[in-house]
Amino acid sequence: MPEDQDTRTAPTDEELRTLDAHWRAANYLAAGQIYLLANPLLTEPLTPEHIKPRLLGHWGTSPGLNLVYTHLNRVIRARGLDALCVWGPGHGGPSVLANSWLEGSYGEKYPDVGRDTRGMARLFRQFSFPGGVPSHVAPEVPGSIHEGGELGYSLAHAYGAAFDHPGLLVACVIGDGEAETGPLAASWHSDKFLDPVHDGAVLPILHLNGYKIANPTVLSRLPEAELDALLRGYGHEPLHVAGDDPATVHRAMARALDTALDRIAAAQRAAREDGAAERVAWPVIVLRTPKGWTGPAEVDGTPVENTWRSHQVPLPGVRENPEHLRQLEAWLRSYRPEELFDAEGRPVADVLACVPEGARRLGATPYANGGLLVRELPLPDLDDFAVPVDKPGATLHEPTGVLGDLLRQVMKDTAGRRDFRLVGPDETASNRLQAVYDVSGKAWQAGTLDVDEHLDPHGRVMEVLSEHLCQGWLEGYLLTGRHGLFSCYEAFVHIVDSMVNQHIKWLRTSRELSWRAPIASLNYLLTSHVWRQDHNGFSHQDPGFVDHVLNKSPEVVRVYLPPDANTLLSVADHALRSRDYVNVIVAGKQPCFDWLSMDEARVHCARGAGIWEWAGTENGGEPDVVLGCAGDVPTQEVLAAAQLLRRHLPELAVRVVNVVDLTRLLPREEHPHGMTDFEYDGLFTTDRPVVFAYHGYPWLIHRLAYRRTGHENLHVRGYKESGTTTTPFDMVVRNDLDRYRLVMDVIDRVPGLAVRAAAVRQRMADARARHHDWIRAHGTDLPEVAEWSWNA
Repeated sequence: MPEDQDTRTAPTDEELRTLDAHWRAANYLAAGQIYLLANPLLTEPLTPEHIKPRLLGHWGTSPGLNLVYTHLNRVIRARGLDALCVWGPGHGGPSVLANSWLEGSYGEKYPDVGRDTRGMARLFRQFSFPGGVPSHVAPEVPGSIHEGGELGYSLAHAYGAAFDHPGLLVACVIGDGEAETGPLAASWHSDKFLDPVHDGAVLPILHLNGYKIANPTVLSRLPEAELDALLRGYGHEPLHVAGDDPATVHRAMARALDTALDRIAAAQRAAREDGAAERVAWPVIVLRTPKGWTGPAEVDGTPVENTWRSHQVPLPGVRENPEHLRQLEAWLRSYRPEELFDAEGRPVADVLACVPEGARRLGATPYANGGLLVRELPLPDLDDFAVPVDKPGATLHEPTGVLGDLLRQVMKDTAGRRDFRLVGPDETASNRLQAVYDVSGKAWQAGTLDVDEHLDPHGRVMEVLSEHLCQGWLEGYLLTGRHGLFSCYEAFVHIVDSMVNQHIKWLRTSRELSWRAPIASLNYLLTSHVWRQDHNGFSHQDPGFVDHVLNKSPEVVRVYLPPDANTLLSVADHALRSRDYVNVIVAGKQPCFDWLSMDEARVHCARGAGIWEWAGTENGGEPDVVLGCAGDVPTQEVLAAAQLLRRHLPELAVRVVNVVDLTRLLPREEHPHGMTDFEYDGLFTTDRPVVFAYHGYPWLIHRLAYRRTGHENLHVRGYKESGTTTTPFDMVVRNDLDRYRLVMDVIDRVPGLAVRAAAVRQRMADARARHHDWIRAHGTDLPEVAEWSWNA
């Protein structure tokens, strides 16, 4: 026994016997969910009619997960811990469902699946069955914060859950298949950001059962010394548990958990009470058990247990093959269910001896239902941060810099409660949000040098050059009841496309579960965007994340393109107050004209789309053409085009419509923010040309508006994948989004102008040609562009 083990919690032989009873019960329930449609307690011989017609689910990882759940129960109960477990193996649904049913948390959420024979039958039937529950650890499972369908994110989620929860233990089971993914490999570095004073603890449990769906796993085939060195290189102290004899493994697992928790407690005590400042080498448990442990050893003469063949359904032909049916019955009876459940199907006392009570049960912890814990974010009055706008376009500000001042105040106002974090991949200052450093530095537990700036062992700004980690940390933080913002270069947020997919699916499903309370929204600030990549060029130019998000559940997603600093403040305030959404905000960090006062910005953002009367020339009549815009650079180009039209074609009635909330373009029946046809037609007309300048790929606007009456009149300009390192105005020219091209589009589309305004069109084309020559001679934009203002 290690010297640092707390002997007060070491299990006795009697406790080990009851732990084994709990484990066997969980194994029985996991296997039963995969196979049984009826006869849940095997009170009669199995027949094909008792078997599900379609056998779906995954057995291979289940016994190992059941072992972990059982032993976590013991230490939680013995030590009075507040704990959460993130289940990384993708197909661990049968295990976590089985254990939450055993502890009673499942029946509390679903009273028709109680702890009796009827409830057990429903538990079995609903698994991977039409109208039932998925095979993964999904939102429907009490105690979960992590969808098991896509691998790689468990450890990042676990750290996100631990940040600013100093009393919480977050166990994280990492499957050895998952351990091969890039996001998981990067997640091992999260220990360099975990503050032992203000954060909880993360206990990774690397479960090596040897195989993925059809191949061996890399880490399971490493010699133990090499794996040990790898984990120590990541900054962990490994504790190894291995074997296939249940009695030996139970004792070793109990010893490893006790040792790990003693070390965690000692490290936290040293940091919190003694002021220890050195980085902690946190423990990690390496658990090696056979894949498909306790299942069929062979099927049809072929090895199954401890091979990849046990990954899904070890006995696939049970309904048709009498020998398979016999094997299944022998397998299920090997757990001795008559010792584990009474005649009414209730778990006996020995099975429940290790289970914690109340909210300390893993399936009942409020940390896995973060909406129960979340508090309103203290947001300051926007007027204190608004930029003064006496008239449109007279001044310039950096929108994200203005937002940074507001975020600094949010950081200050949450300093005591520590429930707001700003995450981003090494770009906080680059994105002009550096004002937050006045209140909180960057979380950092690794070494420091004299030249370093803003590193803080207790910081709440999270920077790491991995979008996966930023996303995973923030998701875990939000799902456990806190608030945050993810700031990212627009082009590289695509790295987390799959992760946001999973989060959106989680939110949509959670909304359908009355017992899951709404959590704070996942908020993206996408900046350093496609139109201003002065240092980087083509590789940093991709505005397509918006397209990706708008393919997803309309109940959950929102997209905002504020055109100036005050509208950004208004949109950010709304997003940070919201619940259960994914909000995508696209805003520039370069100096941008101020168009609206704070009061005007509030009204405009509440509308989502509206006419800027001061920019048009309708004069109370109907427009000859509508100039639409969404995004800061497109808005400037539309206003410049409107100014040119005012100067060269003063008789033309021009309407300018700015869109802040992109989902307003959708029909009302397709999105809660969508406009009715009446509203849309009132803005854009049914029969007049609409020239729309859009921040991203132009076909998205067509997709949003294709069912509108006047869609055939809609012409969209946007980014069409023509980029390089060049001047700001050349980027819009290269993509035909510039003011001169927009004027030409108006002339081409308004009836009668093609001949009457031919000379104006020619002047616009000449201006584009002059631009081409000028930038190649001078390296800067034309003076008439660089010095342009609305009031010029």
